[in-house]
Amino acid sequence: MSRIVFVNGDFIPAEQATIPIMDRGFLFADGVYEVSAVLNGRLIDNDAHLARLDRSLAAIRIPNPYPADVWARLQTDLVDRNGLVEGLVYMEVTRGAAERDFAFPKGGRPTVVMFSQAKTITRASLAETGAAVITVPDLRWKRRAIKSVALLAQVLAKQAAVEAGVAEAWMVEDGAVTEGSSSTAFIITPDRRVVTRPLSHAILPGITRAAVMQLAREHDLVVEERPFTLEEAYAAAEAFFTSASAFVMPVVAIDGRPVGGGRPGPLTRQLRALYFDMAGAPAAPA
Repeated sequence: MSRIVFVNGDFIPAEQATIPIMDRGFLFADGVYEVSAVLNGRLIDNDAHLARLDRSLAAIRIPNPYPADVWARLQTDLVDRNGLVEGLVYMEVTRGAAERDFAFPKGGRPTVVMFSQAKTITRASLAETGAAVITVPDLRWKRRAIKSVALLAQVLAKQAAVEAGVAEAWMVEDGAVTEGSSSTAFIITPDRRVVTRPLSHAILPGITRAAVMQLAREHDLVVEERPFTLEEAYAAAEAFFTSASAFVMPVVAIDGRPVGGGRPGPLTRQLRALYFDMAGAPAAPA
């Protein structure tokens, strides 16, 4: 069966989907995107993802084409049409198509695209062994809290990770870790404090990040929102990263240096299990 995608109000087979070459998402990366996870055919943390999409659109002055309830209905319809049990729904909104000019076009109509991707989340093999990461300089622009489709710096960081044979790259600025190329970075200190960088324009406000922090606090773990240095990361008792596609992923090595004995730590395993329980699905052992 052909994959069904959504383009500007229509559900169509993927091979029939087209976008004008004058679309500003293609010409200028003038757009934003959002990704929601799907488990057991159900969207996870979706209200928060749609709220972040609305904030990103407002930040770059693109009118949100749909209210949240319509977005959710369209996402659910897409999941059902593709028989998606586990994976992701990707949404993108650009400023639309117009003659190439840097200034906003007058009377433009946003382009809206959605598609689904099947992905193993609950029993991801990497969660059992733990992920290795490398660090790279953070080369991004100043407004990282906007989930922009301008992802070239992240693409280069992820490619560096691939070429190093690891799962993720953590970006470093002024000696401190900002976040991963497609994830939020966490460490757990030897005295059991969960540490992640505070929200600001320097990082994307991760939806899974917020949910995991809340779960940690509900289970009497101390959560510190502060910058942490690369040296602190090397010396951490445990480390992990979060994202809509990885949920809670243990980190067992940073730049080739073992973390926590080189295996997923107990608090990370606990947080992963708690998140899956909240999402309504059992987690594979980590």
